[in-house]
Amino acid sequence: MSNSGGADRGVSTVASGDGRVATVAGMLLTGGASRRMGMDKASLVIDGMPSAPRLGHLLAEACTRAIEVGPGRSSLPAVADDRPDQGPLVAVVTGWRTLRDTECPDAVVVLACDLPLLTATLVGLLVTWPTESSLVPVVGGHPQPLCARWSAPDLERAVSLAGAGRRSMRDLLDQSSPVLLDEAEWSSFIDPVVFSDVDTVADLDRLGVQWSSR
Repeated sequence: MSNSGGADRGVSTVASGDGRVATVAGMLLTGGASRRMGMDKASLVIDGMPSAPRLGHLLAEACTRAIEVGPGRSSLPAVADDRPDQGPLVAVVTGWRTLRDTECPDAVVVLACDLPLLTATLVGLLVTWPTESSLVPVVGGHPQPLCARWSAPDLERAVSLAGAGRRSMRDLLDQSSPVLLDEAEWSSFIDPVVFSDVDTVADLDRLGVQWSSR
């Protein structure tokens, strides 16, 4: 790892170091059992806004194309997660195969639906940050692989890892060399609270947000 120094929109490009323009697609993960939450996290309504549709809209606005991997909780075109209990790495591979076979983007912004406070500013940063490598924000010393931009070569590495039985995004972090975007790079204009993940009702209450289930 190195430290840093859908809806078809056709607008999301990143100038690479050699002047080539990279296309950036989006992927929203809405699968998983949500056992600890006791309800479908993708269907949560946070401060009056359904979580998955809001996150899907952020991706659709910022990326060349955006898809959902899961049961269709957002307004994005949905790809069924055939193995929803196999972990996020397998879900990312499912989405990547769909995007690769249809448009083969240079990179994909991956968001998990249990990060309901993500903002357009953060998604825009992930899309436009000038690097050809994968880009993973770091919060409190912890990389955030499910709120990150993954390069096509690293996504192909994910395919190999999943084929070898790996299930964790930590495996992809360990086997790739993403740019790690330290808090010093983004904390002046992005509140760290937007990275808060919600796995339990207690997490929601701790954030002080108004929430309900659909």
